[in-house]
Order: sequence, then C-alpha cells, then structure tokens
Amino acid sequence: MDSLITAAARALAMGDPLGALNRVALRGDAPALALRGIAMAQLGDLARARELLREAGRAFGPGETLSRARCTVAEAEIALVSRDLGRAPAALGAARTTLERAGDRANAAHAGYLQARMLLLVGRLDDAERVAAGIDATALPPAAVVGYELVAAGIATRRLRIRDAGAAVARARLAAERTGIASLTAEVEDAARLLDVPAARLAGGSRDRLLTLEEVEALLASDALVVDACRHTVRHAGTTVPLATRPVLFALARALGEAWPADVSREALLAGAFGARHADESHRARLRVEIGRLRSALLPVAGVDATRRGFVLAPRRTDKIAVIAPPVEQSHGTVLALLADGEAWSSSALALALGTSQRTVQRALDALAAAGKVQAVGRGRARRWSAPTLPGFPTTLLLPAMPPGG
Repeated sequence: MDSLITAAARALAMGDPLGALNRVALRGDAPALALRGIAMAQLGDLARARELLREAGRAFGPGETLSRARCTVAEAEIALVSRDLGRAPAALGAARTTLERAGDRANAAHAGYLQARMLLLVGRLDDAERVAAGIDATALPPAAVVGYELVAAGIATRRLRIRDAGAAVARARLAAERTGIASLTAEVEDAARLLDVPAARLAGGSRDRLLTLEEVEALLASDALVVDACRHTVRHAGTTVPLATRPVLFALARALGEAWPADVSREALLAGAFGARHADESHRARLRVEIGRLRSALLPVAGVDATRRGFVLAPRRTDKIAVIAPPVEQSHGTVLALLADGEAWSSSALALALGTSQRTVQRALDALAAAGKVQAVGRGRARRWSAPTLPGFPTTLLLPAMPPGG
C-alpha cells in the first residue's frame, strides 16, 4: 500500500474526509476507489459513495476476498444510514466471517457492530444482543466504540433496563470525548436525554401524570396490573398478555383499566371500542362476544366481571391497576417513532421494522404527509421519508421491541 493510500486511510479514521479526498480524488485504482467511497459517505453523498464502493469491489481481483469484504462492510454502513435494511444483513454476515478468518479483528468487530445496530432498528432484540455479545470491543476503533456502546444502551432501553442503559451511555460519552469528534458527542448527548425525558403517561382521571423510563421500569416491576397502551399489552408479575393484533380487546381493557376500581357502562364501552353512537341489540350482542374473548385472553392475570350497568376489571393477585400511554397520542405513532431518529427511511424499511405490510405503511405515510408531519424526498424506489423534529414527542416506548417478559 503506497503512502498516499495510507495517509488517506489515516485521515478517514480521524474523521477528515476532505483530507482523504485531497490525496486520492484523481485515482481510479481499487484501494483509492474504496477510500473515495468512504469519504463521500462521511460527506453525506450516500448514492455516490455506494457507486464508488461497488466499483472498488469489482476492481479488486477474485483472490482479494479480504478487500472485497471490507467494501461490503462499508456498503453495509451506508445501507444502515440510508435505512436500506433488506439485503445488507446477509451480505454483512458473510463479510464478517471472511474478516474473522483473515484475522482482521478491527473490521470484523465493526461488521458485528453494524449487524447488531441493524437488528436493533427492526426490534430483533434477542438477535441484536447475541451479535453484540460476540463482538470483540477491544478491536474497535474509538469512533466505533461509541456506536457499540449506544447499541448496548438501545437494547437495554427497549428492554427497560434503565440502569444498564445509563452505564452504556456513560461509557459512550467517555469514548466520544477521546475521539474529539463533535458529531459523536452530540449523538451521545441525544441518547442521554432520552433516558431523562418523559417517555409515557400514567393515564386515568386524577392519576394522570408523566413518567420517565426509570419510573416505567419501576411500575412494571411492581405488583400492579399494568395496561400498556404503548406496546398494547396487559402485564402482571412477569406474565404478559399481548393484544397488539386485537385492537378491540385492547380498547376494552384500557377503558376498564382507566376506570378501575369503578365499572364502565355498556354504552361507554360500545362508543369507545366500536364507535357506536346509538347502541342497538346487535351492538350489545357484539359487546358480549368481545367481553367473553377479553375474559379468555386476560385469564392468567385478571377477570372481567359484569355489573348492573356494565363491566369492571378484576385483578387476580393485586389491588393495583395502572394504565400507561404515550405522552402524546396521535395516529401512526409507531411510524413517527422510527422517523424521529432524523434519518430518511424507505417505506420498505419501515415495513420491515414494524413487521407489517408495505402498503399499510404507505397509507400511514400518506396520512401523515397530508397532515404535514412527514415529508418525502425522491421518487420511485429512491423515495425516502423523514420527519421534522417533534418537540415533546418522546418515542422510545413506541419503537419495535418485545415487551419485558414477553
């Protein structure tokens, strides 16, 4: 490797893409193309960066598998930033194996970090944690250590292990200070703020108040029966009843939880769960059917008793019921939660992260765009969606993840 390539690589490692381009901008050999691609990625021109890295991958000979694997890792990092999450993980896993076999510990660890971060984005926490546990963090360059610790913080946050998340953020802050890169320090401070801002709301009459993530963790660890309107579950003593795919049952459970210890009239339940303005016998029959289904679903944690005017929730082994909801409730909140990271997402990546169809996501995006809450850039397959910063709309509990104990 010649001196210009070495100097350009050193400049990129120090976060100086312009310095790197000054050395290799006019060269067309494979190593120079790869470094130019990384530099363009650092400057934000992701489309050109992807082209250069693909050219570099083709320019390296068939025997240069190590260099091609490094190009694959760089492409995967671009895919992560541009939220092109569909194809990258498989290619990245193969590249990581190649790097490990060749003894390139630093790039192998970086590939593992990228894998873990992609898995975290789509809510596959078990897989993300497994991959992160297998990373040799001592082999990572200082800038990548920041990202690695933020992945650990993200996993802990979504599992509501807030003390672990705080410790990971503290380690990330120290690593960011060692790099001297301002953008990394800002990213760490954003992650730290998420641990302190209100992340949920204790709903129900006079009990209504905002909760931090630490307070949510304490509430879920208590002996209270918790109706969680962020994850659409009912939870008690380590038992979780998921109702995300049964919106009518969850609407009934939430109404009963917010009114507890009082009952809720049949008319109020019909209006809240079914939108029925004028209840007739068919509505009442449907309510009886859905209440029966709710009783069956909640059997491990609570009962639903009939009263003279309606129904009341009857917890089995506690005298406390709490309902938590997002601080700000609005339609398509989970889509906004993903877009709130400031990156531009494709509709296919959003569908992958949310575990739903692309058409469902597209309808949500169209509705949000009509309301001025999201904006699109590009056309066709290159179209990306982003959202302006939404002050007062913390979204951590709306991000894809299995509920604690689920």
